[in-house]
Amino acid sequence: MKRARVAAFARVALVLLAAGCPPASTLPSGCGKDVDCKGTRICVAHACIDPAPRPPRSPADGGTSDGNPDGGVLLDGGLAAAPADLALPQAPAPIGASAMFHVDATHSGRSRFRAPTTQPKEVMHVATGGVVISSPAIADDGTLVFGSHDKSIYAVDPAGKILWRHPTGDLVWSSPALGPGGVVYAGGDDDKVYAFDLKDGALRWSFTTGPCRVATGVGPEGARCDVDGLTVAPDGTIYVSADGLYALAPDGKLKWKFSPGTTHCAAQPAVGYDGTVYVGCHDDALYAVGPDGLKRWDFRAGDDIDSSPAVSADGMVYVGSDDHKLYALGPGGGVRWAVTTGGPIRSSPAIGADGTVYVGSFDGAVYAVRPGGVVAWSFRTADRIMSSPLVDAAGTVLIGSEDDRLYAIAADGKLAWSLLLDGDVDATPALGADGTVYIGNDDRALHALR
Repeated sequence: MKRARVAAFARVALVLLAAGCPPASTLPSGCGKDVDCKGTRICVAHACIDPAPRPPRSPADGGTSDGNPDGGVLLDGGLAAAPADLALPQAPAPIGASAMFHVDATHSGRSRFRAPTTQPKEVMHVATGGVVISSPAIADDGTLVFGSHDKSIYAVDPAGKILWRHPTGDLVWSSPALGPGGVVYAGGDDDKVYAFDLKDGALRWSFTTGPCRVATGVGPEGARCDVDGLTVAPDGTIYVSADGLYALAPDGKLKWKFSPGTTHCAAQPAVGYDGTVYVGCHDDALYAVGPDGLKRWDFRAGDDIDSSPAVSADGMVYVGSDDHKLYALGPGGGVRWAVTTGGPIRSSPAIGADGTVYVGSFDGAVYAVRPGGVVAWSFRTADRIMSSPLVDAAGTVLIGSEDDRLYAIAADGKLAWSLLLDGDVDATPALGADGTVYIGNDDRALHALR
C-alpha cells in the first residue's frame, strides 16, 4: 500500500512539473518529525519549536538538585531507569476488576487476579449479532461492558443476562472504559464517544470527533475519525484516539485536541504515571503528549503503529509496529532496544511484575523479552496473533490466536493449557476477580471461562 502511495505521488509530481509548477526546492520547507529539528527542539505543525519546559522537582519529590529533574541517567536521548533506592510512583487504586483495555490507564496488561491453572470450561456465552473484538470492562459488582460489530454496546451481569444494550451508528472495535461515579465510556466507528450510566445504560452525553467528510463506512476518509480507542486517566480525563488525540472532561466537554495531521490514530492511548499520554498513529509515529495537550516528543517507526503502548512505573514505553519490531523507548523517546519478529506487531505489549515484556506477532508467536531486550522465550501458535497478552498474578500469560485457540502460557514459556473456540480469537482477554476469563470471538459472542 505504501509503495502504491509513493508511486502515485511521483506521478502527480511529474504532472505538476510538466504544468510549469516550481520545483520542490523552491517550495516552503518545514519539519516532518522531531529528528528534522536541531538540538532538543521538536516538530509541531511543520515548525521546529522549543518543547514546553517541565517544572523542576526537588529531591523530596523524587528529583535531583543537579539539574536533572527526572532523577535518572541520561541515555539515548531519554532517561535510564530510576535508581533502585528511588521510590517509584504507585498506580492509582483500580476501578473494578479490569477498568479498561489492558486493565488500567498505563495498559500494563497485568492483572492482580489468578487465571485457571487447568483448562477451564465455558460458564457463560453472550451471543451478539457481530464479531466481538472489544475487551470487556469489568466493574466491582461483576458487570461487563463490551462492544460488538453488530453496532451495539452491551452491559451484562455475571450470569450473562443482558442488562442494557445501546445501538451505535457503526461497528464497535474499541474496549469500553470505566470512570469515577458509575460512568462507562465507549466509542464506535460512527465517530462518536458515548458516556452511559453503568447501572441502567442511560446516555449521559455523546461527543463527535472530526469532522470527517464521511462519518461511517470503509476507506481512508470514512475511517479517519473512527473512535478506535479510549482511556480514562486517574483524574477522570477521557483520552480518545481518532483523527488525532482528544482530551475530554468527564462532562463531555473538549479540553484539547492534538492533531498530528490528516492521519488516523487507531491505538488505545496510554497514560503514564506523570500524566503523559502516548498514542500510536498511521503516520508511523508514536506521540508523547503532555496533559496540557502539548507534544513532548515523537518516535518514528518503520511502519504504522496500531499497537497500544504500555508504560512502566520507571517511564519506559513499550510498543509494537507493522515494521515487525517491538520497541522499548526511554522517557525522552530514545530507543533503548528493539526486538525484530517475523511479522507485523498489532498486539499490545504487557509488562510482567519482574519487568518482562510480552507481545504477540503476526508470525504466530508470543515473545517474552527480558529488560535489556533479550528474548527469554517464544511460544508458537498455528496462526497470526492480533490479541494482546494478559499477565495474571502468577505470571501466566493469556492470549488468543487466529488458530481459534485461547492459550495460557506459564512464566517459563511452557503451555499450561489451551482451549479451542469457534473462530479467530483476535480479542484481548480480561480476568475477573474470581478467576473467570472473558474473551470475545469471531463466533459473534463473549465467552466466560472458569
